[in-house]
Amino acid sequence: IEARVARHRAAGDAMAAGLRAMGLTLYGDQSHRMFNVVGVEIPPGAPGEAVRTEMLDEFGIEIGTSFGPLAGRIWRIGTMGYTARKENVLICLAALEAMLLSAGFKLPAGQAVQAAMKVFDEAAS
Repeated sequence: IEARVARHRAAGDAMAAGLRAMGLTLYGDQSHRMFNVVGVEIPPGAPGEAVRTEMLDEFGIEIGTSFGPLAGRIWRIGTMGYTARKENVLICLAALEAMLLSAGFKLPAGQAVQAAMKVFDEAAS
């Protein structure tokens, strides 16, 4: 159980670090966030639903939307079970970066994967 908790913690922390490295804003009080899902604000001007659709169509990656007052304002990106694997977190970050860049959103290309890898490296040591 401890190894599973550590794997989910590392995956959630790596996803969060990668999203921040892209210049995205994480949703909510991060001192109380769960490790199995990361909420991230959809950047102003970014086509949130189009990005979600393209992530699924181009990469087979499904990221969640939200409901109620947060609908269209945040994405929910799971880091649980199969998606809590290092390679899946890195692929998700690279795919999201690619979709945002193709939509014309300006971000520091390549930084998300590097930030996530650093978290995974630190968790392994």
